[in-house]
Amino acid sequence: QVQLVESGGGLVQAGDSLRLSCAASGHTFSSYVMGWFRQAPGKEREIVAAIKWSGGSTYYADSVKGRFTISRDNAKNMVYLQMNSLKAEDTAVYYCAARQSTVIITSTWYSYWGQGTQVTVSS
Repeated sequence: QVQLVESGGGLVQAGDSLRLSCAASGHTFSSYVMGWFRQAPGKEREIVAAIKWSGGSTYYADSVKGRFTISRDNAKNMVYLQMNSLKAEDTAVYYCAARQSTVIITSTWYSYWGQGTQVTVSS
């Protein structure tokens, strides 16, 4: 059973940085795509970034390009989201997600989800 556990959220000021972590367990993830999504109050869940576990190809939403970086640590089965130059509009619950795929999926059609971690950016 795949389990994803996020951590690292919190309350920060605009312009600050945060690093979110996702601990993945229960499977060998070499054939998986890992994604970070976010959902703000009253809005739909949207993709922020994604990475192919094998090869490391990445995808970023336009709204975070140049500010956020997704990475993975194969040895530790960890996925990270480094968030720099945070803005008030980045405030949301951030979710880690996983699905088996040979290509990066940018919709919410992921098989496994973490419980989410709150990121609040005050302006």
